[in-house]
Amino acid sequence: MLTDPRTTLRVDPISAAWNTVATCPTYTEAQATVDRLSDDGFPVEHLDIVGSDLKLIERVTGRLTNQTAAMAGAASGAWFGLFIGVFLGIFSNDNWLGLIVYVVLVGLVWGAAFGYFGHAAMRGQRDFASTQALVATRYDIVARDGQADAARAALRKAGLNPVEHSVTLPPTPPTAPRT
Repeated sequence: MLTDPRTTLRVDPISAAWNTVATCPTYTEAQATVDRLSDDGFPVEHLDIVGSDLKLIERVTGRLTNQTAAMAGAASGAWFGLFIGVFLGIFSNDNWLGLIVYVVLVGLVWGAAFGYFGHAAMRGQRDFASTQALVATRYDIVARDGQADAARAALRKAGLNPVEHSVTLPPTPPTAPRT
């Protein structure tokens, strides 16, 4: 099987050498920088946006009780029931609306039951609801295929401040001590 070298991710030491040409504090700024280079005619297919120093942020959205778990399960079950009801209703010749209402109610009951008993089985180990996000603290624009100097020149021409160092290798993982 042949692979396209422009889209294949290589991890050998030569291709892992990072030629950082710009660093941005947010993804939006990194995206705007690459967009600006694209508008100026730079071959952006030689650039990568690399998020570094990742952090997991978990935002607690509220307390979770058996009742709130049952309500969330009921809502989820009702949506699933609506999906199944519409799907079955397409092939039904009789009381289409009645079929949808019935399947939504069945989904609601089963969803509530699964939500309630699923949370009760945890026995208080996680009594809160939350959302998670993985965010980077900085975004590097990295040039590949010998395009680092050209990218820096294009950034200077666009009035942006390029990073002036050339090659940074990613850190090597620590090795276990030999015994």
